[in-house]
Amino acid sequence: MEVAIEPILRRRFFGIKVIAAEVEGVTVSKGSPELEEFKEQITKAVRNEHDIENLKDLPLIKAYRDFFWEVGIDPTKIRPASEALIRRLLRGRTLPAINTVVDAYNLASIESHIAIGAFDRDNVAGEIVIRQAGEREKFLGIGMREPLILKGREVVVEDFEKLIAIYPYRDSDATKITLETTNVLLLMCGVPDVGRDVLEDALELTVEYVTRFCGGEKKVRNIGK
Repeated sequence: MEVAIEPILRRRFFGIKVIAAEVEGVTVSKGSPELEEFKEQITKAVRNEHDIENLKDLPLIKAYRDFFWEVGIDPTKIRPASEALIRRLLRGRTLPAINTVVDAYNLASIESHIAIGAFDRDNVAGEIVIRQAGEREKFLGIGMREPLILKGREVVVEDFEKLIAIYPYRDSDATKITLETTNVLLLMCGVPDVGRDVLEDALELTVEYVTRFCGGEKKVRNIGK
């Protein structure tokens, strides 16, 4: 799996980088007692370690918030994924239960503070390019009834046929993880001021959690170039 970042985007956002991996042969289910127990452990740890007032100032979360501002997304209204999940826990709510793959990588995002994209690999056509959006491009994200009309400031992820994500914010409905998914493509979505070593650690953690609760095996690893 090749993941290419357009040169113009690298010039616009110096330090942007991506690490990808594929996990083959997963078994996705609605949930599991073991995963729910692990969620409780993570929830307790988050509530012990974090303060909601200072959350936005943590270095990695701040890096994503700064990136959001640059691409025209207000992070006070639409928060980076890891921040949103942590805030949810600090407000006394439980984590969402989607399916075992999504729930597992959400836990990895909470722990690592890294934005993670996950796709049904069999619904991704060919190689991936990360580029600046075109004005008035359309994107249908998970849970959307109508496509979002892009302004042209956003960063998008596309395969040979379609947009599969607004980077690093929302994945597409066409490539979402479902109970029928058997092969998963994972993207560790880096932004300026997020080091490669941090992405590497997040990747290993994500693969560990996905394979622990869903089986499968990591087959491919590629650093976006």
